[in-house]
Amino acid sequence: MTKRRFIKAGSLEEAVTLLGTHKDDCALVAGGTDLMVEIHKGSVTARNLIDISRLEELIFIREEKETISIGSATTHMECMEHDIIKQYAPVLSEACSRVGSPQIRNRGTLGGNIISAAACADTVPALIVLNAKCLLKSAKGTRELKVSELITGPNETVRNSDEICTAIVFEKIPEGAGYEFIKLIRRNSVAKSRLTVAVIAQQDSDKRVTDIRISLGSTTPRPHRFTSAEELFHGNLPTEDLFREAGEKVSADMIAVTGNRWSTEYKKPVVEALTARALRAVLEV
Repeated sequence: MTKRRFIKAGSLEEAVTLLGTHKDDCALVAGGTDLMVEIHKGSVTARNLIDISRLEELIFIREEKETISIGSATTHMECMEHDIIKQYAPVLSEACSRVGSPQIRNRGTLGGNIISAAACADTVPALIVLNAKCLLKSAKGTRELKVSELITGPNETVRNSDEICTAIVFEKIPEGAGYEFIKLIRRNSVAKSRLTVAVIAQQDSDKRVTDIRISLGSTTPRPHRFTSAEELFHGNLPTEDLFREAGEKVSADMIAVTGNRWSTEYKKPVVEALTARALRAVLEV
């Protein structure tokens, strides 16, 4: 068994310094809900565990004019219950409410869900349709990346080993916009998602679509918006035919990336049906 040292960082600056010192031989502990599983599986060999779970610099939810900022160590439960998130990013509040169990929601963090980059991460599709960005900090400085740019594949990101995700930032959902979040699981609760769908959409007074964003989880190695399906609606009146065509576009894009796999026969019709269902929920015909 690997011997490990648990280091409780007293400040964000100390955590950044520790990361720079230990480089690839350390791992960050925020909620620890994913990390402990990976340690048990033997896939994490880092000997230095740096605890950032109680750093006040990383635990906050702020409204700044048209922007919302969330500290990376803010828990799913805090995001789910916060009035600012409920009002201005309800799709994220809903996604956080579907994460694991109450115990996981009370421990797991928003930043951890992104950095772990699991294909089934519930909050990622919601953050993608919010066009969310992550702020990354190291001893060398800070940088900003979209969530869709940060995650490059299952459990893979472009975060450098000396960087900490400090915050997630996105613009408020436009006034009057609708949203939907669907999670497909094998049982009613405490289960990993087999598929998630997140949609934000807005229509003008004539019911023509002025803004639409679609993202799915557990479909492609790298999360993204399904722009070919979105383009069907821009400036148009929604119809049942468009809902169906959008579902087919999403499944075609999925297969173009993943190829035909053993699960495709099941996933293709489910992706099409749930995409159409989400679109019906947010768009008025």
